[in-house]
This record gives sequence, C-alpha cells and structure tokens, in this order.
Amino acid sequence: MEVSVTMLLGALVVLAAGAFSGYFVRQSIAKKQLDTAEGKAEKVVAEAEKKAQEAILDAKNKAVEILEEAKRKEKTREDQILRLEQRLEKREELVDKKLDELERGKKILEQRAEEVRKIKQETEEVRKRELERLEKIAGLSKEQAKTILLQLTEEESRDSIAGKMAKLEKEGMQDLEKKAKNIMTSVIQKYAGSHASEVVTTTVAIPSDEVKGRIIGREGRNIKALEKMTGVEIIVDDTPEAVVISGFDPVRREVARIALEKLLGDGRIHPTKIEEAVEFAKKEINNKIKEAGEAASYDVGVAGVDPKLIHVLGRLRYRTSFGQNALLHSLEVAHLSGALAAELGADVAVAKKAGLYHDIGKAVDHDIQGTHVEIGLKILNKFNMPKEVIDAVKSHHEDYPFETQESLIVAAADAISASRPGARKDSLESYLKRLEELESVATSFPGVEKTYAIQAGREIRVFVKPEEIDDLGAMKLAREIADKIESELKYPGEIKVNVLRETRSVEFAR
Repeated sequence: MEVSVTMLLGALVVLAAGAFSGYFVRQSIAKKQLDTAEGKAEKVVAEAEKKAQEAILDAKNKAVEILEEAKRKEKTREDQILRLEQRLEKREELVDKKLDELERGKKILEQRAEEVRKIKQETEEVRKRELERLEKIAGLSKEQAKTILLQLTEEESRDSIAGKMAKLEKEGMQDLEKKAKNIMTSVIQKYAGSHASEVVTTTVAIPSDEVKGRIIGREGRNIKALEKMTGVEIIVDDTPEAVVISGFDPVRREVARIALEKLLGDGRIHPTKIEEAVEFAKKEINNKIKEAGEAASYDVGVAGVDPKLIHVLGRLRYRTSFGQNALLHSLEVAHLSGALAAELGADVAVAKKAGLYHDIGKAVDHDIQGTHVEIGLKILNKFNMPKEVIDAVKSHHEDYPFETQESLIVAAADAISASRPGARKDSLESYLKRLEELESVATSFPGVEKTYAIQAGREIRVFVKPEEIDDLGAMKLAREIADKIESELKYPGEIKVNVLRETRSVEFAR
C-alpha cells in the first residue's frame, strides 16, 4: 500500500516536473518565434523608411527642378516684357514727334489758307473794279456783254454745232434702228402667217356650162331669187365651168357660195329650194363663225372668254380691211405682240389678248355707227375685259395716248402686219389723197420751196430756200415736219423726211 502511494506520489512529481519543463520549453520556443516575427517587422519597417526617404528625396529634387524651371520662365517673361516696354517707349516718342510735326504743319496750312483767302479777296476786288472799269469803257453791262459773246460764239460755231448734232443724231438713230431691226426681224421670223389679200368676188366651179341655164332659171327667176335672198350679184358669163359671186360683204358672198354649192349638189334649182339652201347656208355660216372664233382663241392661248365674244371674234373671218382678212390679221398681231412683249420684258398674256381683240369693232362696224376703235372699246367693256387689255387696245391707231408698254407693242405689231408687202391693197383714190396730204403738210412750213412724195409715200423730199434756212434750221425743220406728219396723218409703217438745202452760185462769162 505504501509502495503504491509512493509510486503515485513519484508519478505526480514526475508529471509536475514534466509539465513545468514543457511550459518552459514552450515559452522558449514562443519567444524564439516572436523574435523572428519582430525581426521581420523591423526589417519591413526599415525598408519602408528607406523607401520613404528616397521618395522624399526624389520629391525634393523634382520640386527644386520645377522651381528652377519656373524661375527660368519668369526670367524669360520679364525679358520679353522689358523689350516690349522699350519698344512702346520708342513708339511713343515717334508718335509724339509726329504729332508735333502735324501740329506745326496744321499751323502752317492755316497760315497759308488765310493768305490764300486774303489773296482771293483782293483778286475779287480787283476783278470787280476791272469789270466796272470795262463796263464804263464799253458802255455795256456784264449780262449784255455775255449775251453778245454767246451770240458771236454761236454764229462762229453754228456749222460745227450743226455738224456735231447731225453726227450724234445719225449715230443714235443708227444704233436704235439696228436694235429695233434686230428685234423686229426676230419677231417676224418667229411668226410667218398667211397675209394673202382677198377680193370682192368669189368663183364657184360648176359641173358643166349646161348648169348655167338652170341657175338663171326661166326668165331669170332663179338667179333673181338667189340675189335677192343673199344680197349679192351672181355673174353668169362666158367663163367656162364657173360662176362668179360679186359683193363687198364677205358674209353674204359666203352664204351665196354655200347655198349655190348645195343647190348644185341637190340638182333641183327653184325658188323654194333656193330659200331652203340660203337658210342652211346662214346656219352653216354661224357654225363656221363660232368655230373660227374658238380656233383663234385656242391658237393664241386665250381661255375663259364669253362665248358671245368668241362669236363676235369669229365674224372677223368674213371681214376684210383693204383686202386683208381681219381675223388672220388679228391672229398675226396677237402672235407678233406676244413675241415683242417677250423680247421687251412686257406682259405677254396682256399683249396677246389685246392683239387678238384690237380690231374686234370691225366685226360689227357695218351695223353700229362709230369708228371700229370706239365700237371695240364698247364691246370689250360689255364683256368685262381687264383694264390693261382695254388700255392696250384703244391706242393702236393713236386715237388715245399710249399709257402702257403693251399699248405701244400692239400698235407696232399692227403696223408690222398691215405694212407687209402684199398684205393690203389701198384704193387708188385713198393712195393719191394720202400723197397729196403728205406734200401739203411739208409745204405748209415757211422757207420750203417745193416738196415731192416718193417711194409710194414712204419718203418725202423737201427742198428749202438756202437764203432763208441754214443747215441748223434744216435739221430743225426736218424734225418739225416729222412731228406734224405723226400728229395729223394716218399711214402704215414709217415715212422718211429728207430736207435738202442747196446753194448755187451762177455767173456768166461774156
């Protein structure tokens, strides 16, 4: 028992010793391990401090470099500012010098201007005294002397002035004539319409001469009935296979022609059939008149016109003026007016419409009293035609003043169409009367010796008395004669006024 206790105590002692020894061993090992971690930490700290010192040193070096660079730049900027200040100081000195020079120059100029004013004033005084002295010596005032001097100069330079005036007028007229011819030529080339003249007779072809007897009828009753109903004269003569219808009214001639052709086609000719044929012809004429008016409006491009006005326009198909078909003439004037308006920058639509309706009064002038211009204005006003069209229509024969550019264009186009070669045929009486009036207008001026109308009335030659009219007076006379012809006479185209002054010296050797 005692042994067991002893062994137990020994074991306890051994166990306590072992535990104590293990504690100390563990403490020693932990201390060693702790020493190792602290060493590492110290090493890390040392390295960090070293790197921090190196970074601080680098930062200090860079800061020093930046400061040095800033100092260099500041030095450079200071040098530049210094140079600029020096240049500004020099410029200020130059400006001050120039200002001083300008001030001195201004004073000098003011002094000279004052001297000039004094000299001018003295000169004016001297001039006035000399003028007064000259007026006393000559016994003439300044205005009288000026008038005499101008008269002497005019007399000495009269021929020179007349020559220069004639040259300038000739050059100006040549340029204007050239431009006008170019425009007119281009316009006429753009439109080449028919202008064949019409006569007062119509020829109707018949199948054979045997039909002539049927046309005449027993005791002439058929031909008399046809003449009575149509108002024309039927000429049945020896002309082979033809019958002539004569009458001044184209509508009546056309009615007679259509009626006669219908009778010939039917074969039965007697008063009853003649009456039916005439009625048919009148209806046919109305249809043709309407078609002619519509075709003319369509050809010119005029739309939205009252049908009644179109019918009146179509009547111009059977109306002539000096042998020229009035509808063809109106169409030609419309196209020419449109082309001229396009060349000159005027209103093309107004010019065309005015050209188409400018002779509308001729369609009814056999039934209504008045000139065709007045009748035409009433018709256009009745159908509410625009004012600009009416203004262009009413002046085409210069019965009214020209108010618009289109009115001048329509008048020019009307003259072009009417004066084309072969377009119209004047009667001998009216032709001779126009020539007589032309010569009488020129003879009415003082100083005119004799006059001759030549070139079918296109030119008038005026011979003046040289002792009464000089060269300058001859130029003035030509202009005055032309103005009087324009204001008093009516004529197609233009008339050339040629004033001739001739001086002859005659002596006899004996």
